Amino acid sequence: MANKWINEYAPTEVSHPGGTLEDALEERGMTQAQLAERTGRPKKTINEIIKGKTGITAETAIQLERVLGITASFWIQRQCQYDESIARQNSKSKLTNHLEWLKKIPVREMEKAGWIQQVEEPTEILNAVLSFFGVNSPDQWDVVWQNPEGAYRQSPAFKKNPEANSVWLRKGELESEKIKCDKYNQALFHEALQNLRSYTRHGPDKFESAMVDQCAEAGVAVVFVPPLRGVPVYGVTRWLTPEKALIQLSLRGGYEDIFWFTFFHEAGHILKHGKKDIFIESDGFTNDKEEEADQFASNFLIPSIEWKRFITAGNFRTKSAVRAFANDLDISPAIVVGRLQHDSLLPYTHMNDLRNRLRCKLNQ
Repeated sequence: MANKWINEYAPTEVSHPGGTLEDALEERGMTQAQLAERTGRPKKTINEIIKGKTGITAETAIQLERVLGITASFWIQRQCQYDESIARQNSKSKLTNHLEWLKKIPVREMEKAGWIQQVEEPTEILNAVLSFFGVNSPDQWDVVWQNPEGAYRQSPAFKKNPEANSVWLRKGELESEKIKCDKYNQALFHEALQNLRSYTRHGPDKFESAMVDQCAEAGVAVVFVPPLRGVPVYGVTRWLTPEKALIQLSLRGGYEDIFWFTFFHEAGHILKHGKKDIFIESDGFTNDKEEEADQFASNFLIPSIEWKRFITAGNFRTKSAVRAFANDLDISPAIVVGRLQHDSLLPYTHMNDLRNRLRCKLNQ
């Protein structure tokens, strides 16, 4: 008889375990009064359990095991299932008050990218979004992402569309959790940057794993998160812990020179600026630290002395000169073209055939 209750009980819906207890008594021809006598529990308590007015405690479950031969774990599990069901119903009811907030979230993009599971019921969608953020409700989302003193709010891009930006930033957090990093070591990170500089000549099939692995050994997690609509961000730098930094790249724009400049720009923030700062790179935003990171990236990719020599020679407007200069520096010609265009030494319409677009799994 005990085996029947242990192995065959598989409810199609979660009901109060009192109904199960009533069925067990009927099968045994035992009255509530007799069960009360055998367990030592008051008759009122037994009746309230059967009517669903009170729950089965762990102590009662052990008593039922001795009297009915049905394991205590069975009763405890049934009670937990019921309690969870009630809690979920209450939680679902509360979520309906926040469905308006859900309209601000790029849900369809998240579903298409596979960041959340595709469901139809609105409260289930909201539940999936909250789980993605790791928060209990939109109120807690406000606490985490809209804190008036938070560093995110300092970015014009974040202020413009905080919900979409927070999705992109959160995805970076989640991806960084998959990367095991050693403790941050500035010397090792600088060495990694020196090694990665020559990888600008290669495609993602070679540089992606090298970037991730070499930076991780220096305590920096590098992640690639595709851009979302309404998120005009190229990259982000922040410290996840005092020993682990994060560089998050969107590949916005697609051109390899933009990608590499952004990466070394973010690296400059790590090497030169504080661990409490968060840097979100977007169009038209600059300050002293951003300019310093720009200068670091420019000089790291193309040393200023070499750049002056190249420009002074006067033949920088020819593709052959650009290729030769890039070859001498062991960098991609795209970086030279990008620098020439940025410095207004070359129109943005010229030599773009030397700039490759990154089409790979990084964009997926």
